[in-house]
Amino acid sequence: MGKQLPVFRDVRLPRGPHGCYPATMTTHPIENVRNFSIVAHIDHGKSTLADRLIQQTGTVAARDMVEQVLDSMDIERERGITIKAQTVRLDYIAKDGKAYILNLMDTPGHVDFAYEVSRSLAACEGSLLVVDASQGVEAQTLANVYHALDAGHEIVPVLNKIDLPAAEPDRIKQQIEDVIGLDASQAVPISAKTGIGIDLVLEAIVTRLPPPKGDETAPLKAMLVDSYYDAYLGVVVIVRIIDGVMKKGQRIKMMGTDAHYEVEKIGVFKPKMLDVAQLGPGEVGFITAQIKQVADTRVGDTITDEKKGCAEALPGFKPAQPVVFCGLFPVDAAEFDDLRAAMGKLRLNDASFTFEMESSAALGFGFRCGFLGLLHLEIIQERLQREFNLDLIATAPSVVYHITLNNGEVIDLHNPADMPDIVKIDEIAEPWIRATILTPDEYLGSVLKLCQERRGLQVDLSYVGKRAMAVYDLPLNEVVFDFYDRLKSISKGYASFDYALTDYRAGDLVKMSILVNAEPVDALSMLVHRTRADMRGRVMVEKLKELIPPHMFQIPIQAALGGKIIARETVRALRKDVTAKCYGGDATRKRKLLEKQKEGKKRMRQFGKVEIPQEAFIAALKMDS
Repeated sequence: MGKQLPVFRDVRLPRGPHGCYPATMTTHPIENVRNFSIVAHIDHGKSTLADRLIQQTGTVAARDMVEQVLDSMDIERERGITIKAQTVRLDYIAKDGKAYILNLMDTPGHVDFAYEVSRSLAACEGSLLVVDASQGVEAQTLANVYHALDAGHEIVPVLNKIDLPAAEPDRIKQQIEDVIGLDASQAVPISAKTGIGIDLVLEAIVTRLPPPKGDETAPLKAMLVDSYYDAYLGVVVIVRIIDGVMKKGQRIKMMGTDAHYEVEKIGVFKPKMLDVAQLGPGEVGFITAQIKQVADTRVGDTITDEKKGCAEALPGFKPAQPVVFCGLFPVDAAEFDDLRAAMGKLRLNDASFTFEMESSAALGFGFRCGFLGLLHLEIIQERLQREFNLDLIATAPSVVYHITLNNGEVIDLHNPADMPDIVKIDEIAEPWIRATILTPDEYLGSVLKLCQERRGLQVDLSYVGKRAMAVYDLPLNEVVFDFYDRLKSISKGYASFDYALTDYRAGDLVKMSILVNAEPVDALSMLVHRTRADMRGRVMVEKLKELIPPHMFQIPIQAALGGKIIARETVRALRKDVTAKCYGGDATRKRKLLEKQKEGKKRMRQFGKVEIPQEAFIAALKMDS
């Protein structure tokens, strides 16, 4: 206990005349540093390439090497996706004999985590663009490469999976040039799975990507790239040094929040934490400084020296805007405080997740939560259930509507249950997105039909090789439910989809309420377009009829627009055979027993509570399955 960790010595640095490491080698010449990220569509092999780079440079011992070494969460491993951007420092001796420091940022590929990608890209000077040599350029390849170009990156195209029989490297090179406009003649052909061409990638990083710029003698200026909460160390802050040097024991100031701290621990990820004495310009590492909450560390903030601070702060990032909202309620009301604490802890690690308290007549106390998309919602819900052992009910997801009242006031509506009286509303505007869909030609008809069904407006249709690229304007409300699942199923998984929020447009939207046993269930109310209300209502009541178990009395389930019922189903009552013990005698004896049972059921229905299982709420998410 209390043993001081040794100052990190670079294992690949040249040794001195007596075989010892030079005592002062803790920061590195800036021209020997490379900061890069890997951008690609989902499943094109980002995390596998990161594994091979780590393995090739000997950063992790062979016995500790696992697949997806940077995906630390169980959910990431199970689903095979990256959720949190991770950093790792690699030491590489190039062919020219120089020792290089490579800081790799492994970024997520899914559209919901585009915010995570943009933060990581801001800390780098270059990117490896990974494209599957059999599938080619996909929708999110485009989105992520444009993020990298916006950040001013030098880009090295890498063709992965060249060992597959279906690989067509020459065609894909041409596709990269035609679609993205990047010169792909020098694209590096690799197979991240088998390790073919990994040495070429490392050489391309050191020869084709630029070193960072920075002045070691200038006042300290560092960018806060990310932060997460550690139960033992408090908040661990990931920093990219722009100018100056950051040392252990230094007093620092966060320029955005004007908070002051003392650096306790400073180090790098290899991928485990390793202490170093200091970090110089261009380097990426972590610090701890007895920071209690991640809310105190604003992503994109500028860290500087307390006394000799830099003159102006870095531009920072726009805060992430949640686009999908849903209510999360504990199944057991006694777990409300546990849920509040769990959400506070998750918020520590995920700045894009927002929540505020709300109460519901049907579900009691809970939280209205904001997410970047449906996958983000699913991940947060799963983490709350797994990591904190909570049983949750989630309401149907909704988007934020802008409601203009008769008096000219504009309000934001997050929850359909809070909708003002219809007579006070002048117009309701909903968010629209610009969606880019890439699909093989044979599925184009089905994809266009799906977009038309979802009230889409076609903007553009063009061909990229053998694949069609459709650009549509779609209402986000129609996309958040199950658009992605439907798109994948009609295209047998070949279509790819990316979107960006564009604007708000007025629409003929109405509030649909669901009544169970003549009681409105506010958790299932939703705003829908008038033309789709009948279909949505019918699907919803049919589904609830299947999912609500029979009670001792008959249960009507209705969908209503205001006072007008648009769909109805009835859950049959469980019936006990009260005449079983009635042998012989007059028929009136049986009738008397049945009438008595009928009266009891009537009274029961008046006072009885209907138990709606959690599956019924979750079923509300998947409308058109």
